[in-house]
Amino acid sequence: MDVSTLNSERRQFSIKLWPPSPNTRQTLVVRMTNNLATNSIFTQKYGCLSKEEAEENAKRIEDVAFATANQNYEKEPDGDGGSAVQLYAKECSKLLLEVLKRGPRSKADTTYASISQETFFDISKGQRAFIEAEEAEELLKPLKKKGNSYTKICFSNRSFGLGAARVAEPILVSLKDQLKEVDLSDFIAGRPEAEALEVMNIFSAALEGSALKSLNLSNNALGEKGVRAFGALLHSQDCLEELYLMNDGISEEAARAVSELIPSTDKLRVLQFHNNMTGDEGALAISEVVDRSPLLEDFRCSSTRIGSEGGVALSKALETCTHLKKLDLRDNMFGVEGGLALSKALSKHSDLSEVYLSYLNLEDEGSIAILNVLKETTPSLEVLEMAGNDITAEAAPVIAACISAKQITKLNLAENELKDEGAIQISKALEGHSQLKEVDFSANLVRRAGARVLAQVVVQKPEFKLLNINGNFISDEGIDEIQNVFMKCPDMLGPLDENDPEGREDDEESGEGEGNEDELESKLKNLEVNQED
Repeated sequence: MDVSTLNSERRQFSIKLWPPSPNTRQTLVVRMTNNLATNSIFTQKYGCLSKEEAEENAKRIEDVAFATANQNYEKEPDGDGGSAVQLYAKECSKLLLEVLKRGPRSKADTTYASISQETFFDISKGQRAFIEAEEAEELLKPLKKKGNSYTKICFSNRSFGLGAARVAEPILVSLKDQLKEVDLSDFIAGRPEAEALEVMNIFSAALEGSALKSLNLSNNALGEKGVRAFGALLHSQDCLEELYLMNDGISEEAARAVSELIPSTDKLRVLQFHNNMTGDEGALAISEVVDRSPLLEDFRCSSTRIGSEGGVALSKALETCTHLKKLDLRDNMFGVEGGLALSKALSKHSDLSEVYLSYLNLEDEGSIAILNVLKETTPSLEVLEMAGNDITAEAAPVIAACISAKQITKLNLAENELKDEGAIQISKALEGHSQLKEVDFSANLVRRAGARVLAQVVVQKPEFKLLNINGNFISDEGIDEIQNVFMKCPDMLGPLDENDPEGREDDEESGEGEGNEDELESKLKNLEVNQED
């Protein structure tokens, strides 16, 4: 079984928090309606809304918040949806407060609608479905209204046939000078290839010459033919700041087409290229795009079958992107050589705040090189993920030294071999991290001593949300101790159903059997984290 298959199986067990159920959304609408229509500190000051007005505003608030959060989720489809849920709640709270402060009006939503509805046209809600000419005529009517202010459109989640595309064509031509954001992700699903390509050609020609800031073509199984079908649109974009090409079947040939059709990328800030079949040769083409994107802040090239050669090329190209804030290269096969090349590139990235380097086969050598660079050059680092890289306890001091000087909020070191020694050293480095929210130390050959120390450190953090130490070798007594540590906040401790209390792997070589765990913890308790090389 290859690495990509294993990683796929891991992801199948993840819990999705997004999207919320219809019942959850309706419950939130009812709650916000009550907040707007009943006495409170705000309504006493600004006035209560009538039940009808409150319900109308509550529905509109929830609708817009859902659309905003759903777009965020679609940009990171392999996540658990936690960030989308947080954004959903934040947007609802913000918009609810705006309505409360505005108070009751005869047309309370006039200003709100002009901002949220007339600038953003979205048909993506509900279940995926085909759309043909007759329905398109009705659905796209608002876009034909003279003097409308739409700058952003989302046609995602509806599959356009030729008839619907021809209805949309003149509308898009009339709007292209005012559009700034276009989302055409997942808009040809289930169509025969010939029809899908013609639909893409129609949309591409209609939008050619627009001055878009954001373009999302994800989830369309483009391949080289699809990329070239969008050639007119892509080639005409001189102001593009965000480009999303996720889950598009981008092969080596398709990657070359992308590089060829996007000659000017000096304004590009976001490039997301997740879940494609690019490989090493394709990575060379994508490297050309990256090399021409000096302002890149968010680069995602995860699950793209890139090996050592492509990893080296991509790393070299990243040296030019000195404004990078978020880097996601997960689930590729960079190996040690790719890791060493990446460490050299990262020495130029002082603005990095999120680094996702899991499942790259970095081993100790590649991981240590990267961690030493991150320690010196990324003062704002908050998120560090290096799961599944065959990292052993020998690298633990370097990990500890790297994170000790940061304010880490999320640390993922799952599926390595850090053992108790690594868990205790890294726990000590996390002691001063008041903003720590999540730690994943699952499947690391950790026993009772290391798990206990880690639990005792994180449970004290005021903003902590989740500790995952599943899949380790913690004894039954150790499980009881850890659960007792989290007695007042059990939701902060992840499941332990895959823990193996009888685990004896490497006992003879490591000398870390159950009998001498306390001795190990005693030896490491006063360990000082060395911040020097």
